[in-house]
Amino acid sequence: MKLHRLFSAVLQLHKHTFGAQIARFKPVRLFSISTQVNMRLVQFRKQCGGSVSVGAEVSKDGDVVDLCEGDSKIPGDMKSFLEGGIDVLYAAKQVISTGQHILKRDTISLLAPINNCDKVICIGMNYREHCIEQKFPIPTEPIFFNKFASTIIASGDDIIYPEVTTALDWEVELVIVIGKGGKNIKESEAMDHVIGYTVAHDVSARDWQMKRNGGQWLIGKTMDTFCPLGPAIVTKDELSDPHNLGIRCRVNGVTMQNSNTNQLIFNTMKTIEFLSRLVTLRAGDIILTGTPSGVGVFRKPEPVYLKRGDVVECEIDEIGTISNKVV
Repeated sequence: MKLHRLFSAVLQLHKHTFGAQIARFKPVRLFSISTQVNMRLVQFRKQCGGSVSVGAEVSKDGDVVDLCEGDSKIPGDMKSFLEGGIDVLYAAKQVISTGQHILKRDTISLLAPINNCDKVICIGMNYREHCIEQKFPIPTEPIFFNKFASTIIASGDDIIYPEVTTALDWEVELVIVIGKGGKNIKESEAMDHVIGYTVAHDVSARDWQMKRNGGQWLIGKTMDTFCPLGPAIVTKDELSDPHNLGIRCRVNGVTMQNSNTNQLIFNTMKTIEFLSRLVTLRAGDIILTGTPSGVGVFRKPEPVYLKRGDVVECEIDEIGTISNKVV
């Protein structure tokens, strides 16, 4: 009994001395540049109905593993999935490894890979040739604007041609998807905050962007359906090099933009370092990294704009293609 009382006294002393420090400790969920998850993440809905689910493509544009069906603890929307951190990613890998819960592609409706993000951030003038085609000086620091999350639609959804514009234009863009939030992130640590990449079409009403409403960019960039996104969030370790991928845009099958992400002025790391000094990044935030030359407004001898009935395809090598009709 004396030994028991002595042990109890030591335990109480330990709690009193170190309890506050222990209470303050919380495990940190980290994405690491060395973490290998190798997934192509999607959001989908079964065609027979039901709730939104998170899945992983078996292969590019292939069948889809229903991660939520395989593990009920995996969140059913992408934002919550990413907020779950590395624990959820490893749970997803476990489901994939079973080889079960695979749905045929034609039995699901693919949604935008994320649609309820806290921030949709965009970089302007981030390809040298795009600056040159409009006689704009090469920026010495990133130029940021934003869209609203309500602009996001999936590949296959219609782009609504607003009655208020007569100058609808195309822009293909590589998208950074934030996996772990942060503030004042160092360039050397930036990739630890990135889960992967996807493709966006930054639809733009050039009259509203450049001439009307004071010439500021927001209104001309954030009308309904102005951010087709997808088809998947491809994790960074699944890509050979996100800064050396072919990027192109086709309108009705004709190539209008054709470049490479190695032409970016500010890469992922520099972008995150600069931006996180100004705003706090959160899991699920997306950053559209700018578009190369070949947009309609700067075509010679005169501008070329989208019209109802046009089909726009935005493609980035190793990530995929999104296709949307203007109606």
